[in-house]
Formats: sequence, structure tokens, C-alpha cells
Amino acid sequence: METITAFTPVTGLLGGALIGLSAVLLLAANGRIAGISGIVGGLLTPSSGETGWRAAFVVGMLAGGILYAVVAGSLGIALQADLPLMGVAGLLVGFGARLGGGCTSGHGVCGIGRLSQRSIVATGTFMVVAVGTVFVARHITGAGA
Repeated sequence: METITAFTPVTGLLGGALIGLSAVLLLAANGRIAGISGIVGGLLTPSSGETGWRAAFVVGMLAGGILYAVVAGSLGIALQADLPLMGVAGLLVGFGARLGGGCTSGHGVCGIGRLSQRSIVATGTFMVVAVGTVFVARHITGAGA
């Protein structure tokens, strides 16, 4: 199994380009931002004419991961946390995304591309907190080493 920290610039560049292309296509075709929290949130509180494309987007994301796992033989990652902890973490991330008016994909990929000041600040905040979290986990608590 390949380690998740392996440096793979070509696949990273291609994946990033595909994410950017999909965000541009969604904006051009539907006039919608490809922020996952907003897309999923719209499925939970549906409005007329919005459910179809949102469901297709979420199903496409899940199907892409499943297709990759089938073609590659596995996802190539091993989870090191128990299911309840991951559930709590997911709820906290969802709460934070709604509190912050969007998730990392919405702010980082779409918002910065539109030169949104709010998204630039939000993405900077995400990055600073992520660096701090990794520092604390690896160097202070030793949990992430």
C-alpha cells in the first residue's frame, strides 16, 4: 500500500486541474459554486429544481472513489481512527463549514478563483489552523507521529 504522504506532482497536478475544470463547468453550466457543504446542505433543505444536479454531483463524487478503488484494487489508504471518532470529526467539520459560510472546496477552489475577499481570508484561516493542528499533533502530543 502506498503511503499517503508520497510526493506525486503529476497526479496532484492532474487531479487539481480536473477539480478546477469541474468547478468552472458547474459555474458556467448552472451558475453554481462547487462547494461541497453548500451542495450537500441544499440536498438537506431542497428547493425547486435544485435536487437533481446536487444529487448527481454527490453521487458522482462517491462513484468516482468507488470506481478508482475497483480499478486500482484499493483506495491505497488505511484509516487509523475508530468509526465513532470519525463520525464526531465529520459533524464538527460540517458544523464549521456551515459556520464559516462554506467549506475548503468552496472557498479555496471557487472563492479564491473569483477573488472573493471572504474566501481568501477563510482559506488563509483554514491553512493556519491546519498547520497549527499538525504541529500540536506531531510535536506536542505526539499523536500524529
